[in-house]
Amino acid sequence: MKLTNYDIIIRPVITEKTMTQMANRQYTFIVHPDANKSMIKRAVEEVFGVKVEDVKTQNYDGKTKRVGMNVGKTASYKKAIVKLTADSKGIEFFEGFNA
Repeated sequence: MKLTNYDIIIRPVITEKTMTQMANRQYTFIVHPDANKSMIKRAVEEVFGVKVEDVKTQNYDGKTKRVGMNVGKTASYKKAIVKLTADSKGIEFFEGFNA
């Protein structure tokens, strides 16, 4: 299966912790589980027009949840923390959130 840049980056993660990481030029995204670091780097550079220095990824397994007798699992996902180079501009998408 061929993944496009918009298939690789699913959505940004907006939390207090990720907002504080933005000061260090680090941005967090939920990404496609089959995407590797070089694919994520290329996708972020092409979609947002920035220069990426480093990509760290983490795989999360879904948690087992129970409602009454029914037992199920939440969805598994992959998270990527992207660090931009010092001379790169920030990602405009996130700029409105540091109010």
